[in-house]
Amino acid sequence: MVRIVLLRPRNPENLGAVARAMKNLGLDDWAIAELGTHDFEGARRVAVHAEELLDRPRLVRTLDEAVADCAWVVGTSSRQVRGKRRLSPPEVAREALARAGEGRTAIVFGDERSGLTNAEVDRCHDLSAIPTADAQPSMNLAQAVVVYGWEVRRAVLEADAAGRAPSRPASGATDGELSAVEEALRTALRGAGFLAGPERHAVRDLSAALRRARLSRREARLWLAALRTLGRER
Repeated sequence: MVRIVLLRPRNPENLGAVARAMKNLGLDDWAIAELGTHDFEGARRVAVHAEELLDRPRLVRTLDEAVADCAWVVGTSSRQVRGKRRLSPPEVAREALARAGEGRTAIVFGDERSGLTNAEVDRCHDLSAIPTADAQPSMNLAQAVVVYGWEVRRAVLEADAAGRAPSRPASGATDGELSAVEEALRTALRGAGFLAGPERHAVRDLSAALRRARLSRREARLWLAALRTLGRER
């Protein structure tokens, strides 16, 4: 249901603590982009009873690779960005559960020093932040994963207690499929002269509307075919 995505983690103890937190909270899917440390022995000393998770993270080069098969990508950032919702950790967890039938949710965490870059924030569908105190707003990476992991677990436990099974809507378009639609849209608009100058935010804003529509995989394929056909007809 949920994939934890870590970008550029540098601290081996954080990796071990994240693995332990995931095991505590019933999560086992994680991806690491641009791994900044290879001290897995240091990580293992912290990953008590969760060492097997350190043996099988999905190691990738980019955020795109980490989330390509996910239907919803949530970046952890306190920034305000036009067109992106700002959700609390409980809201992320409840929506991830509601979307479980559509596909996997990725919760993305930036590096320990500076978090997500502007480009990575733009790349995410929605944003979420933990409402920390102003005196110390930033949290340790592993602690932040614990907060989101617990909210996901709580949402699952509450649904189980209420006898609510996750809905099974049509399979949602993956991030990779939506990115292909975005690129086809960019090509079509540029060929038609709409993007005569610098692109700025036009394609991003138009694509954001499609992402908010939560297209099914079938709908995404139709959009892709239509946009590519428009490109060929010119």
